[in-house]
Amino acid sequence: MLSVERTFVVDRPVDVVFDYLADFSNTEQWDPGTVSCRRTDDGPLRVGSRFHNVSKFRGREVELEYTMRTCEPATKHLRFVGENDTVTSTDDMRLAAAGDGQRTSITYRAEFDFHGMAKLAQPVLKPALEHLADQTVAQMTEAVGHI
Repeated sequence: MLSVERTFVVDRPVDVVFDYLADFSNTEQWDPGTVSCRRTDDGPLRVGSRFHNVSKFRGREVELEYTMRTCEPATKHLRFVGENDTVTSTDDMRLAAAGDGQRTSITYRAEFDFHGMAKLAQPVLKPALEHLADQTVAQMTEAVGHI
């Protein structure tokens, strides 16, 4: 399994950021790899909510079916798991109020569990995923600044 993790601070209150990130269809705005993401079920956002995500990585489009697995408003913890035949991808976000309460600390961890022959590519993918994590910090910081 490959993983990348970043902790950074954004200039918005934690409740606002939590609500924004809980709607995974917003990944179109904050994730540089996401081409499109749409919710595929109805009703309020909750554990079990589903999203169809199309991402582009190293010039190739990949489709994943994501499910919200954790949504804990009290502890500000979100987890989404995306799956296809090649990979299981987990986006885990833990938020906390920072400074005067008008800022939010985000710890974002992405894990990639490759299946079958795709496991052989893991060693060469790590640098690309580290670069993508840095881009995600920059894009998420900018996107959150506009909510």
